[in-house]
Amino acid sequence: MAKILNKIKEFPSAISLNKMLGPSFVILALGLGSGEVILWPYLVSNYGLGIVWGAFLGITFQYFMNMEIERYALVKGESVFVGLAKFWRWTPYWFIASTFIGFGLPGIVAASAQVLAYFFGLAEFKWLASALLLAIGLILSFGKTAYTVLEKITKTIIFLGVPFIFLLTLFLVKGSDILALFGGLVGRGEGFTWLPAKISLATFLAAFAYAGAGGNLNLSQSIYIKEKGYGMGKYSQKIAGLFRSKNSEQTIKLSGEEFELNQKNLNRFHSWWRLINIEHLSVFWFIGLLAMCLLMLLAFATAYGLPDNSQGIMFVINEAIMIGQRLAPWVGSLFLLVVGIMLFQTQLGIIDSTSRIMAENLALKKMTKQKVDKINLSKIYYGFVWAQIIFGISLFALNFYEPKSLIVLGAVINAIAMFVHVGLVNRLNVRSLIKPFRPAYWRRVVMWLIFIFFGVFSGITLFDKLF
Repeated sequence: MAKILNKIKEFPSAISLNKMLGPSFVILALGLGSGEVILWPYLVSNYGLGIVWGAFLGITFQYFMNMEIERYALVKGESVFVGLAKFWRWTPYWFIASTFIGFGLPGIVAASAQVLAYFFGLAEFKWLASALLLAIGLILSFGKTAYTVLEKITKTIIFLGVPFIFLLTLFLVKGSDILALFGGLVGRGEGFTWLPAKISLATFLAAFAYAGAGGNLNLSQSIYIKEKGYGMGKYSQKIAGLFRSKNSEQTIKLSGEEFELNQKNLNRFHSWWRLINIEHLSVFWFIGLLAMCLLMLLAFATAYGLPDNSQGIMFVINEAIMIGQRLAPWVGSLFLLVVGIMLFQTQLGIIDSTSRIMAENLALKKMTKQKVDKINLSKIYYGFVWAQIIFGISLFALNFYEPKSLIVLGAVINAIAMFVHVGLVNRLNVRSLIKPFRPAYWRRVVMWLIFIFFGVFSGITLFDKLF
């Protein structure tokens, strides 16, 4: 009995909203280089603003998904992967395979390299893409902790990049463009309603899935809020840098802690829950939606209807050329530099998040097999970091480096992964959390509607491609 009592912890008091900021910036940044910067502006440059409703609905879906993922980590002090493995032993294998297949394709860093190559006047970009992947490995390896490095870089780029895009849009967008944006929120486009006739369903599903983070990346939110110290995550450990002196001996306990169910702890949970809803709504949903709308407006005002927009990410180059012509050449060049950096930062965040996901799931299987409750997670994490980097460089060496094709293929795979994890997380929170901490019925209904949507849309897209 004494051993059990020693495991009981106090549910921590909520911290201020200002100190809470961080995890939502990280997960927001994971989408900036895929949906926000590439796929939605690509679709708008080719089909107009009548598809804006998809971006709005996509990021709203992800807000609710992320909150249920955060709920589990807030209460349990462990990631959802730990909880899922307790009920379904096959889930670690699924998350390792679907994460590597979905995000191992290095389309975003290829897009970053192509944009930066144009900025620097380079004829070839695949070797620059390889160099950027190596830089990501070094950045993550030399930090004090991987999360701290990622959060600092992410905040800096978002606070500089989004205002710059806002100012560009302010100068270049006309009133009629804004009216077209609002029309797109209710599916009214130029010559179509909801979807244009010739749009690729795979590309639209890819953009929808990446209206935010996408795929298994949403699940990494439970890891980030745990490392940030939300709720019972206060008692969890962080992944140390690869080259820190004591890293080789660092062992981490993946399972969370228990707390006593009493009114004080329940009140503290409600305080946390209210604040993390505000934090995620204001950072992830609002800033994310604002960034997508600004980038779509900018693409519409500068590149809409140009004949070569459909060729890869040529629309980004067209945007820069038109910005340079309408404002000043250096502004167009600066736009390319900002986009290139935002894409690089997104790939940095993706490699970090996917490596965490795969490392934790592999660690869970190893711990079960070895019958231990702690493991050196850092070494496994960095093994996946460098495995992805080597895989990406290998693809570039074999001349698989066209950015949009890689991004769309990965996003379709990730839409299917989202269908799976939405159902699993919804079921997990009902089965594993006691009643006062379970999601309200209306939230469960929303989650099941999202589950059905991704299942049906993924099925239609696969049928369209295969048959």
